[in-house]
Amino acid sequence: MSTELHQFLMRSRLPARLSVQEAAWLLGFQAGDISILASVRLLKPLGRPAKNGPKYFATAAVERLAEDVAWLDRATEAVRAYWERKNRRRGNLGPTEANG
Repeated sequence: MSTELHQFLMRSRLPARLSVQEAAWLLGFQAGDISILASVRLLKPLGRPAKNGPKYFATAAVERLAEDVAWLDRATEAVRAYWERKNRRRGNLGPTEANG
């Protein structure tokens, strides 16, 4: 566990809004997965951020999602499907797909 992650998780009170990295830590995803979840509307950033601007997420909403098993299942599937599509477009086949 990184020192930064450890310090974040040990706070007595989390900030009201979270950065992409902080939201990823609380949800158990990689920071890059957060943009995937936002693009498929499973996670909504606060306000109307510019496409290339910083995104923030409400801590209360992220904590609720972290406890929602059905949402976590949909989110995990969305990230998996994203990478499967991306790898297919690149022509990167996994061992089972290449042999079968």
